[in-house]
Amino acid sequence: MEEINICERPIAVIDSGMGGLSVLKVLREVLPGENYIYFGDSANAPYGEKDGDEVKEITDRNIAMLSEMGAKAVVIACNTATSVAVREVREKYKNIPIIGMEPAVKPAAMCAKHPTVLVMATPLTLMREKFRSLISRYEDKADFINVPCHGLVELVEKGVVEGEEMDNCLEQILTPYLNGRSVDAVVLGCTHYIHVKDSIQRFVGANATVFDGALGTARETERRLAEMGLLNQSHGKGNLTVLNSSPDPRLIELSNKLLNK
Repeated sequence: MEEINICERPIAVIDSGMGGLSVLKVLREVLPGENYIYFGDSANAPYGEKDGDEVKEITDRNIAMLSEMGAKAVVIACNTATSVAVREVREKYKNIPIIGMEPAVKPAAMCAKHPTVLVMATPLTLMREKFRSLISRYEDKADFINVPCHGLVELVEKGVVEGEEMDNCLEQILTPYLNGRSVDAVVLGCTHYIHVKDSIQRFVGANATVFDGALGTARETERRLAEMGLLNQSHGKGNLTVLNSSPDPRLIELSNKLLNK
């Protein structure tokens, strides 16, 4: 059997569940000719409430599996897994470009003169040195309010992205940190939260600009593939395979629904 040209091999996009679909959506807009495998690890969600070593082990295992499936590159479409594991997996899988997520702190900090910036992320992301180092680079440019968002990922995993249950969750998470203050910008530091962007915007008000890292990650993926001569030159639309670690078939249906939202 003829071996598939390496450029035609798929880009693997991985996340702790449904969150990375928001990144996949943008990737397919930026690189429509590429083939993709999306792997949602809903069986292990949420990563942001786990121990760092466990997240490293899970991420390593998932990349090994997708490498065996022929992935030419891996996008870790998860802020938590990136902050915890990206250094180690890049060192281990040197033959595969691995692109991670970074919270869009820089554009948020530059959006106004010394803005107040709300950073929404998982507890584990906020604890990591990678995140603290990122914030420290811009702390003279903005006032940051870092908010650990317990329970938000779990709602998105259930398919709840709007409505009363979501509004109540956001109120419980954000009210103690806002305490009546207005904010200039919101950074969505978890790809799950992008699915809830409209609900978050309503809560913080129309004057706050909401930032996420999906487009930056897609552009970085394009740059890395071009640099390595791995871009698919096909002019047609690429194929997509959606996989999930959970045996629940409804999660594939939910994945397709969120992709087409």
